[in-house]
Amino acid sequence: MSQTYKIQIKGQVQGVGFRPFVYNLAKKIDLKGSVFNNEDGVIIYCESTEEKAENFLNQILNNHPDIAVITSHNMVKTSGLGFDDFSIVPSEKSTQLNLPLTPDFAICNSCKKEIHSTENRRYYYAFTTCVNCGPRYAITRNYPFERANTSLVAFKMCDVCVDEYTNPADRRFHSQTNSCKSCGVKLKLVSNSTEIISTDQKHSITQAVDFIKNGNILAIKNTSGYLLCSDASNPQAIENLRKRKQRPQKPFAVMYPDFEAVQNDFNCSDSEKEALQSGVAPIVILKNSKKTSIAVEAIAPNLQQTGVMLPSSALLELLMAEMKLPIVATSGNIHGSPILSIQDEAQEKLANVADYFLHHNLDINFPQDDSVLRFSDKKKIILRRSRGLAPNYINTKTKTDTTVLAMGADLKSTITFVPNSQTYVSQYFGNLENYEVLQRYKTTISQYVKMFEAYPQTILVDKHSVYQSTILGHELATEWKSTVQEIQHHKAHFASVLGEHELFLSNEKILGVVWDGTGLGDDNQIWGGEFFTYQNHTINRLTHIEYFDWLVNDKMAKEPRIALFCLLNNKHRNDYKHKFSNTEWSIYTKMLQSNTLKTSSVGRLFDAVASALDITDKNTYEAEASMRLENCAGNYKGSDYIDFLDGKAYKKIPSHFLVNSIVKALKEGVEKERLACSFMFTLAKSIIKIANEKTFKTVACSGGVFQNEILTSLLFQLANKDGIDIKLNRKLSPNDENLSFGQLMYKQNIKN
Repeated sequence: MSQTYKIQIKGQVQGVGFRPFVYNLAKKIDLKGSVFNNEDGVIIYCESTEEKAENFLNQILNNHPDIAVITSHNMVKTSGLGFDDFSIVPSEKSTQLNLPLTPDFAICNSCKKEIHSTENRRYYYAFTTCVNCGPRYAITRNYPFERANTSLVAFKMCDVCVDEYTNPADRRFHSQTNSCKSCGVKLKLVSNSTEIISTDQKHSITQAVDFIKNGNILAIKNTSGYLLCSDASNPQAIENLRKRKQRPQKPFAVMYPDFEAVQNDFNCSDSEKEALQSGVAPIVILKNSKKTSIAVEAIAPNLQQTGVMLPSSALLELLMAEMKLPIVATSGNIHGSPILSIQDEAQEKLANVADYFLHHNLDINFPQDDSVLRFSDKKKIILRRSRGLAPNYINTKTKTDTTVLAMGADLKSTITFVPNSQTYVSQYFGNLENYEVLQRYKTTISQYVKMFEAYPQTILVDKHSVYQSTILGHELATEWKSTVQEIQHHKAHFASVLGEHELFLSNEKILGVVWDGTGLGDDNQIWGGEFFTYQNHTINRLTHIEYFDWLVNDKMAKEPRIALFCLLNNKHRNDYKHKFSNTEWSIYTKMLQSNTLKTSSVGRLFDAVASALDITDKNTYEAEASMRLENCAGNYKGSDYIDFLDGKAYKKIPSHFLVNSIVKALKEGVEKERLACSFMFTLAKSIIKIANEKTFKTVACSGGVFQNEILTSLLFQLANKDGIDIKLNRKLSPNDENLSFGQLMYKQNIKN
């Protein structure tokens, strides 16, 4: 006997072709009912027997669109509604939004074929999308995900697009981003003096390619923000981009036309290949091969790795197909500022950087940089979580009765917002010391509060009182009458890994290792080389890297030679006097005599070793010394590592002894590459030693230092031998991007 059943599906189910899929499945098995989006996900009604309804639900769960993610479902009997057919009903929002926000998806293969086919109506249409691909989060104004709640509401579908939208057999059936040349987004190619060169899509793209090939710099408005592009094989064009963007050494990313072109220049692992061709289309860090078509030294000075990506949108796909060669593709901004997305603002701020601009008239509500990742022994490490990943929820159990806003830290800032049963972790913003980054950060908080119709009742901040995130958190708490909770920086890092791996309910004790550059400790010293224990919802500091002097505030993080100065004993310090002026030497020597501020920072240890090995004394970008030290270590082809702490008993890892031992070995003629690799081996060995001494079988690591591929690879190798389970951040970056999430996890799960 037929009944009416109500099926509720939760998860990433809006903007992924879920309703068309359900509709076609229902028609196929001859069911009557309806499907629609609401503020919680997707609601389905069907009239059938219980057996047929259960079969219908099982087919939904097993055969749903690949880009959908179902987190929960239920089915209940309900009173009869009387259906004549099966239909997709316009979405209605009756209560507060409570579903994951759908991230942007890279162009799918079907759309790629269409834009390259002269027989197809979307031939050379630069904003081609379907239910399986295209911008989502970037163009969202509100939810549920309907065209009326996106920037595309400004573009009324033509009759042909409407036919596709209403045809159940069409791939664009209920595609909210559907458009074409007739009714869709328009391109415009202009000079940096705003002279219009072309408004025809094909001509604009082909002319833009000619400009790049002739050595010019092009600013392209992609569907997530502007990119600055130049010929990747032209060192002079790349140098011009560096000078104009004020980015003297920091590596650029390179976009290739297709994966075959990538394979010609790099040896990709299966994991790297899969990531490059995924719906995220991130930048993937690849090791350089001996033969390459690009100017690798100009693109990534002093490094033997390159950030590589494939086109993420129809616009970039068309441009790269025309280009047929790799291009530098870096964020459209002045170095340190957020990525630009508004035409007039980009034209003004980038007028002295780009020679030409390729604009379009689709508004971008959430501008995002490209996500960046790398692999260590097939294990993914996220370096920047942004387009394609954010603000997709973290699949973790959120237990809160109040709306929570976690502010994160200042470098590599993010926010985490919990206005409902979901957890939202924003895209990467950057350094909040930059005024424009801070404004973007504030704007996003306002957008979230408005979209979710919820003001935070609790605001979580870092203990460092002068962080912009902390200052703003207190200001917002006053404005919204919220409570504020301060959470120590490194404990938040540790909590982020425990939260990702759902370890808070574990009965075993867990060792936490948090290594980064800086963070204010509970004793008001600068932490950064911490060992914690977790058990029974309690975190305690176990030990740390032996304190050494912290001098001249932020200058120490920018000049590795200062960290070296602080760590050397008198016997070796004079050997490096040439790195300082007489005045500097005198001032720093006097400061050491009365200094009380100490640090345990492993980030500064990396700096000191990089300076000791004469790799670099001053950073031109954040973590340059660490990256170049890793590069140096990567050149060591042997396996005869030196454990500088072998046989040495210690309660705290002896930082001074370690650095001075490396200097001594350098004087004795040990090659730099072996010393760099041995330094990382020694650090990895110290983790395993402490874990074994204290009988830990699970070690959770976080902090920017664990972005280092060589360190993490050595750590996994050593851990595997001793049966120790290493947990790293996987859904988030190990760096400060995970702090806002870690603050949330700490609040929800830690007693102390």
